[in-house]
Amino acid sequence: MTTATAPLWPAPLATGPLDAVVAVPGSKSLSNRYLVLAALADSPSLLRSVLASRDTHLMASALETLGITVDRGTDWRVEPAVMRGSVTIDCGLAGTVMRFLPAVAALADGPVHFKGDVEALARPMGPVIRALQALGVRVDEEGEPGRLPFTVHGRGSVRGGQVDIDASGSSQFVSGLLLAAARFEQGLVVRHTGPTLPSLPHIEMTVAVLRAAGVQVDDSRPAIWEVAPGRIAGRDVRVEPDLSNAAPFLCAAMVTGGTVSVPGWPAQTTQPGGLLPGFLERMGARTSLDGDVLSVTGTGAIHGVDLDLHAAGEIAPTIAALAVLADSPTRLRGIAHLRGHETDRLAALAAEITRLGGQAEQTSDGLVITPRPLTGGAWRTYADHRMATAGALVGLRVPGVEVEDVATTAKTIPDFVGLWTAMLGS
Repeated sequence: MTTATAPLWPAPLATGPLDAVVAVPGSKSLSNRYLVLAALADSPSLLRSVLASRDTHLMASALETLGITVDRGTDWRVEPAVMRGSVTIDCGLAGTVMRFLPAVAALADGPVHFKGDVEALARPMGPVIRALQALGVRVDEEGEPGRLPFTVHGRGSVRGGQVDIDASGSSQFVSGLLLAAARFEQGLVVRHTGPTLPSLPHIEMTVAVLRAAGVQVDDSRPAIWEVAPGRIAGRDVRVEPDLSNAAPFLCAAMVTGGTVSVPGWPAQTTQPGGLLPGFLERMGARTSLDGDVLSVTGTGAIHGVDLDLHAAGEIAPTIAALAVLADSPTRLRGIAHLRGHETDRLAALAAEITRLGGQAEQTSDGLVITPRPLTGGAWRTYADHRMATAGALVGLRVPGVEVEDVATTAKTIPDFVGLWTAMLGS
């Protein structure tokens, strides 16, 4: 958690309607999936437009620790190799690193120790650990059960077979197993047994990138995925822009009443952020897609909504920031799993909205936000990049908002402040 001594960034007020084009960096979710598959492939890969952020550099460094070569130039070239053990992987606060790589580490030739930032020690890891143990992989837990730190004892191979997992807390638990499954001797059948399955588009993303690399995946049965054993092809692939990272910029158009455009928007995507235009239209925006340029125009009003965000929980902080500026209450549903993200996002959002004079109440699976007159003040980020961008969005309209530790945005947007100020300067 960030502290009271973390630097405060005065969030700039909008001085008028925007007319800006913002080029958003590549998708973190796709970049890290491509990196894992490239490490497991049978030939080199060239990854173009990779997001160069803290999370992707943590993933690349982790793979290099395992013996993989990652040349991080303008494009990233990945040379697969036999993975070595007797190493330590620093996960930082990256969920994709801590949840995708344990199954990969089981293929190494010795123990692989996983550690992370202080905030990472609170993130749930139990389903991954228990799934690997059920597959015959030894995992030693060295802290609180079901949390970092732990050690995966790789033996060079994993037999595979079938495994049940409760992924109610994060779709990453399923994706992490699927990404490595083709390298298991018998492949893998993963069955989700929990009551809910958040962020299903992220699992669909994993299935899509696996199939594009030549892996056979059967997802025809609900909550069951079967990956056949076989080769993973090296690829030359370009990463889509990160549509969830585009959200605060596009939402700025609604706050200011202007227009913000993002180039490179795909016509079809598995990214949850692809759902954003429909959500914003319900809240009062006009959207248009001209070729690959998505434009959002504010109409002067922001309407409260009742939204089920279970498929796109990562944009919930941005929608919540809009909701505090709306003309009626908003209910956000289906996002109980956000309590296990970089921080407890539901508690964090409720606390910071309340700190500025707003009204936000937690429910069992979300938030109810009732607009109230807001005043300036410190907006804490809890080492969470999406909390930081939410604070910046509120600060466009509310004078005196100071975002604590805005540098935490480097997790997924390397130069958020530069992009934000350039958007306002346009």
